Amino acid sequence: MADDKTQWTTLDKDLGRISQLEYASNYVARPMVGLGIALAFMVVVGLLAGFLWGGQPTSLVIVAAAIFGAYMAINIGANDVANNMGPAVGANALTMGGAIVIAALFESAGALLAGGDVVSTISKGIITPDSLADSTVFIWAMMAALISSALWVNLATWVGAPVSTTHSVVGGVMGAGIAAAGITAVNWPTMGAIAASWVISPVLGGVIAAGFLAFIKANIIYQDDKIAAARRWVPVLIAIMAGAFAAYLSVKGLKRIIELDIGTALLIGLAVGAVAYVIAAPLIRRQSEGMENRNKSLKALFALPLVFSAALLSFAHGANDVANAVGPLAAIVHAEEFGEFAGKVSIPTWIMVIGAFGISFGLVLFGPKLIRMVGSQITKLNPMRAYCVALSAAITVIVASWLGLPVSSTHIAVGAVFGVGFYREWHHERRARDRGAANGVRLPVEERRRRKLVRRSHFMTIVAAWVITVPAAALLSGLIFLGLSSVVF
Repeated sequence: MADDKTQWTTLDKDLGRISQLEYASNYVARPMVGLGIALAFMVVVGLLAGFLWGGQPTSLVIVAAAIFGAYMAINIGANDVANNMGPAVGANALTMGGAIVIAALFESAGALLAGGDVVSTISKGIITPDSLADSTVFIWAMMAALISSALWVNLATWVGAPVSTTHSVVGGVMGAGIAAAGITAVNWPTMGAIAASWVISPVLGGVIAAGFLAFIKANIIYQDDKIAAARRWVPVLIAIMAGAFAAYLSVKGLKRIIELDIGTALLIGLAVGAVAYVIAAPLIRRQSEGMENRNKSLKALFALPLVFSAALLSFAHGANDVANAVGPLAAIVHAEEFGEFAGKVSIPTWIMVIGAFGISFGLVLFGPKLIRMVGSQITKLNPMRAYCVALSAAITVIVASWLGLPVSSTHIAVGAVFGVGFYREWHHERRARDRGAANGVRLPVEERRRRKLVRRSHFMTIVAAWVITVPAAALLSGLIFLGLSSVVF
């Protein structure tokens, strides 16, 4: 009997080891599943391009470009979309699954419904058209730009750094242009404006986000009757958000449907904001009835507006940034079809579909890593802080469009997260210093260092990635172009 018991105990242990081995195998195999699905999508895209262009003598070039365009779209979904959904997830206003579903739907809708039907083939005019007069040289320069920018964004995602895919494409086009036609091919004043945006975008986003957080703290959080203050100010903040996003979408997200100037967009934003206030005021009053007079109650009032802002940011991102994935592909297809290149080309529907689906696949398969990093690993976010980040992103884009500055949505959103975090640090330190002065006590340096609310390691990694994105993509693109030209020419 004792032997039977020992036998069963031994069997249970063996089964337990087997179960642990299965769990470990599943954990290790999980990244391979995403990689396999991504590769399958790229193969399907290549087959689609082959089916559409199989009768052409240069179909292999288009098939290769379509595959790399799909690869770029996947990387945009894995990296860029985190900026829209990270704050909402970090604030617990959305679950990771809910964020992925909303982002995939709105990114695709933005790309297909409002994505620009015309895209600049030379990426914001950074290469002079005369320098790439030979269509064959132009095609392989665009191919090198597409491959290099996709590889760089992939590397940044692996490292855990949210970078600008727009700047990656700019760097890729610049590097290929220099390799193909020399340094004089680059439009350096345009490159100077883009370089200035590296500093202006995150600083402006951070300052605006910090300003709204300071307003919320002063007028709602630190009031004796927080609920009464929230009833007064939350509808105003929702109206500002609705107006800002209406103007944002008018300026950036609806170019395919209608072209509007900044003045008209601001009038639309003002009208939408007024309507939003009329709707929000009674809803906030009803929602706040019976709430306790504490900060936790306030967070519930900001959760739903934050979800709407994340969805709208995703729509606008899909409408604008899908061109980063498919712009070079559309340029290659146009050059192959007509034997020449133009300053601007139309994007065929099948190419836009590749961009939309690629971004969605990248988000679902590889997006959670960057979403967690932006949402919770830079600084701790709650619905009020995340709301400030989303509102700052919309307002900063409007201001930048008014000033004519080429800005990056990635730099703006992440800069806003940093702005919120650094403001909280400054605010906490000031309050602690005031309390210490009142009690005659001064905090030691070690204690002040321990209370830092922004992770410096993430800050340095992200800033370093931003600084080297254009030169790294340019160097990689130049090397790829030289490699391709040695085989093709």
